Amino acid sequence: MKREVLQDAACWPDEATCRRQVFRWAVRYNTRRRHSWCGYLSPSTYEARWAATLPTAA
Repeated sequence: MKREVLQDAACWPDEATCRRQVFRWAVRYNTRRRHSWCGYLSPSTYEARWAATLPTAA
């Protein structure tokens, strides 16, 4: 996050803008960004596929 969001911004005009930028980065990182540890799928896609393959409890 530090490199992607904070690198070119010395400061933001207000706290709300800063919070929006951090939230936008977190949403992208957790839902759309592909990770090598899960076969280059986004974490949300990986979890959805994994949850679909779980057996039901007896």
